[in-house]
Amino acid sequence: MIDIHSHILPGLDDGAKTIEESIAIAEEAVSEGITKMVATPHHHHPSFPLLDGSHLHDAVAELNQEFEKQRIPLTVLPGQEIRLYGDIQSDLASGASLSLGNSKYVLVEFPSNDIPVYTSRLFYDLGSQGYIPVIAHPERNKVIMDSPNKLYELIKNGALAQLTSSSLTGYFGKDIQKLSEQLMEASLVHVIASDVHNTANRTLRMREAYAYVEERFDSNLMYEYQENARLMIENKHIYLNPPERVGKKKKKLFGFF
Repeated sequence: MIDIHSHILPGLDDGAKTIEESIAIAEEAVSEGITKMVATPHHHHPSFPLLDGSHLHDAVAELNQEFEKQRIPLTVLPGQEIRLYGDIQSDLASGASLSLGNSKYVLVEFPSNDIPVYTSRLFYDLGSQGYIPVIAHPERNKVIMDSPNKLYELIKNGALAQLTSSSLTGYFGKDIQKLSEQLMEASLVHVIASDVHNTANRTLRMREAYAYVEERFDSNLMYEYQENARLMIENKHIYLNPPERVGKKKKKLFGFF
């Protein structure tokens, strides 16, 4: 199992504070069956210091060395959860910003209460440079919560979306859980990730989320999400179903992106 969204690197944002907390997250990840995890500290978030991508490569290497020393069978890959900003393309090209595991997939975050007016244009520009934006936890964005088909418009034009395991399992409340299911039913979700911050209240819940998908939907969709995580970090085309507006009945189809 692969987790493409985590805050396992210590001391960089609101995730792990110490190496001991990073080790605790890693041990829990291994117990859930996770073998690879992309470290995605916040980037260009107003609440945290700006971190250059080159620094993160060093931090990831140090953490992997510590896990080897502790005999923890988890490999961490470099990435960032990038708050959308105007210079993202040039920073990706220079290495100041990082995609997921050096792939074409870029994890982007909206402000909690907004979708920037320039989002569609910026996504188009990213696509023209060969990148594919992956929207982090859209089910927790207020604009999408109020108008779910705002996400449909972005997905229809080439973006992807990452659902958080804790949203699907009800940790963030019934409303977000219901919206998560609606987005899945409309094929507006392409991958599930933990967005893990610690082993207390913002933990992994990946195994629980996949079991929920299998029970409420089917095993094919569960495996599709698991495969998409692997395909993303391998920089390959993912499984993709035609998106629909939320609430519209549809037949399930499969394809590749």
